[in-house]
Amino acid sequence: MMIVVYVLAGLLGLCVGSFLNVVIYRVPNGMSIATPPSHCPKCGYRLRAVDNIPVLSYVFLGGKCHNCKERISFRYTAVELLNMALWLLCVLIFWKKSIVYACMAAAACSVFICIAFIDLEHQLIFDRFIITLFVLGVVAIIFGRKVFPYMVWYDNILSCVIGGGLFLLVWFLGRLKYKRDALGGGDIKLAAAMGLLLGWRALLFAVLIATVFGSIILLILKKAKNYEDGKEYPFAPFLAAGAVIALLVGNQVVTAYLSLF
Repeated sequence: MMIVVYVLAGLLGLCVGSFLNVVIYRVPNGMSIATPPSHCPKCGYRLRAVDNIPVLSYVFLGGKCHNCKERISFRYTAVELLNMALWLLCVLIFWKKSIVYACMAAAACSVFICIAFIDLEHQLIFDRFIITLFVLGVVAIIFGRKVFPYMVWYDNILSCVIGGGLFLLVWFLGRLKYKRDALGGGDIKLAAAMGLLLGWRALLFAVLIATVFGSIILLILKKAKNYEDGKEYPFAPFLAAGAVIALLVGNQVVTAYLSLF
């Protein structure tokens, strides 16, 4: 039975990943995610069903538009595969403990993918994604005790306040010292939503991962491309990556670490 569940999770993850590509492309451009139908952004060619099969269409078409032969970004396939992998991990880790929590975690992973890729390209975090995370955070509070017996509802609410408050403090100190934003408003709201969703244990783990790996990668990019000191970098992709890792294993890692003491 679980094999069937894994297969369905993988297929649904691929299909939802294909939809995420629509969201990632259209939302920042102010377009409807429903209309017009999927089409080539270069020549306007309306994709047929056979052109829109996740992963396989990219392979069969050689990564090019069926009509104009314009190169298709591999990002589309990467998003589909990434979403499939994360959905499978959510089912593998949480399904036997709570089906609802597993579905919540899978949905949260998809939202974090949208946030990461949109912020990476446009440096924007849309409120609709933050609101969705808050709703999923409420679901996590209700069903989280089936997965983590030590979890209590006020931990998540306190984590929401602390997460948003700390990032707001960083923003304020940046304005005070450097006369510019050290963080964007979207990052502050994202940290608050992460706190409600993850709880304090996983939130600490997520922020630690985001800060360490973000600092290392941005330092490498700055040295490699000789970026000036005043250049702004998107931080949400690192927060989103940290949040996904923390959602999947953060509580387990932090709890195991604390048990040593």
